[in-house]
Amino acid sequence: MKRAFTLLAVLMFGIIFARMVGDYSERQSVSALAEHYLSVVPQELGAPNVVTGILITFRGFDTLGEVAVLFMVAASVGILLASQPEARQQKELTEPEPRRPSELVQNGAEVILPLIFLFGAYVIMNGHLSAGGGFQGGAVVASAVMLLVLAKPSSQLHHGFLSITESLAGVLYVSIGILGLIFAAGFLDSHILPKGDFGTLFSAGAIPLISTLLGIKVGAELSVIIDRFRN
Repeated sequence: MKRAFTLLAVLMFGIIFARMVGDYSERQSVSALAEHYLSVVPQELGAPNVVTGILITFRGFDTLGEVAVLFMVAASVGILLASQPEARQQKELTEPEPRRPSELVQNGAEVILPLIFLFGAYVIMNGHLSAGGGFQGGAVVASAVMLLVLAKPSSQLHHGFLSITESLAGVLYVSIGILGLIFAAGFLDSHILPKGDFGTLFSAGAIPLISTLLGIKVGAELSVIIDRFRN
């Protein structure tokens, strides 16, 4: 009976997916709203990456909500998975010693880890110029932390430092948003800083700074979540 129900569910999802694919057709021209943003973002914000300009400036409140949700997830995981020192010591005594990672993983991590951190920083800082941004770069940095945990299980992350870094990035992020209300046209308005030369690293107003703060915050929060699941 259970197998028949599973097959029926898979068949229903297959029919729904087939109908969606069958009715799909690519848009042959850009919509009026897309044309508006494609012209407004480079001209008014000075950001070649239209998606980043929209997410950080025009949808600033939504981005703030996403960051708040990620913070609540990290806090919830920390509360649920954090163990007391006595329980942790008892666990270490009763459980067998975990298997050491292979030499390939250890040596590979020593070579790849700096490159992943460097690439994460590049994605964060160049989010206004090319594909990327704070969320994507923070996830890349967190993937490096996961590799570090796999290659060196005995390594310990400094949760206090990560918490302070994450909190400071969040405070500065909100502060920039308030400065936008005071000195510009709205919350997280990037015009509080000059636009600079179009297409250069120091351009697009405050968008690179906001993207950097988002990357730091996301990277720290995801790293804490990864470490909590390890413990």
